[in-house]
Amino acid sequence: MIPMLDWGDIFSFQDYGDLLVLLTNSLIAGAVLGIVGGLVGVFVMQRDLAFAVHGVSELSFAGAAAALLFGGSVVLGSIGGALVAAMLIGILGSRARDRNSIVGVLMPFGLGLGILFLSLVQGRTANRFGLLTGQIVAVSSPDLGWLIGISLAVLVGLLLMWHPLRFDSLDPESAAARGVPVRAVSLLFMVLLGLIVAVSVHIIGALLVLALLVTPAAAAMRVSAGPVAVPLLAALFGFVSAVGGILLALAGSLPVSPYITTISFLIYLGCWGVQRLRTRVRRLA
Repeated sequence: MIPMLDWGDIFSFQDYGDLLVLLTNSLIAGAVLGIVGGLVGVFVMQRDLAFAVHGVSELSFAGAAAALLFGGSVVLGSIGGALVAAMLIGILGSRARDRNSIVGVLMPFGLGLGILFLSLVQGRTANRFGLLTGQIVAVSSPDLGWLIGISLAVLVGLLLMWHPLRFDSLDPESAAARGVPVRAVSLLFMVLLGLIVAVSVHIIGALLVLALLVTPAAAAMRVSAGPVAVPLLAALFGFVSAVGGILLALAGSLPVSPYITTISFLIYLGCWGVQRLRTRVRRLA
């Protein structure tokens, strides 16, 4: 007889308070990345870069795996791989068709290279699996400093270029005609995207980073179109997904990524339902 699955095998809140103290770094990192990732995700959606996010994450994974193999900083390796991918996509993929083909080439190359590096790592290490699916206990104090510093740099850069970036995202032809340096804006945004992808890999893993950089913004755009409401909602949804996922993973026996992605997806479904309800009410009015 096949034993039935017991909820106790998935969730156990025994000694939850004591364990919570040990994950302070992870909660802080998750909160920061959820907020900044949600804000960046707004422009990812407006610029049709959801597919590019996945390509950048695969090269970020390869860079982190290389650092793990050669004894370097996993954070710096992840950042290096992400920036290489972001710059390649930004320089070579000015048009959507070109961009998608470049991402399609980078994704299998980065994933294959990362798996090769991991297979060469001697001994057993949790970092191998964690680079793909995230690790709830992977954020040390030095790593937290890197994560917060990079996330704040991305946030400041995003705020400084917010208006020209929004103009270029919504109407690139008019932005170019008005003198906006669209090429420079595009490259700078790809750099910011590469940085936030690289640090997100350490929380949710390379395979599921879209849950913080795409889904919250996509959900926000389902229920609002306001220039202020959408970023605020996206940041809120990203925060709830990241922090809520970590809190659930603390009581669970699964990696952190399934919890974060599930919460993010449920938020999206809820926003989709609200949008459908509004549409139905308008038709009946």
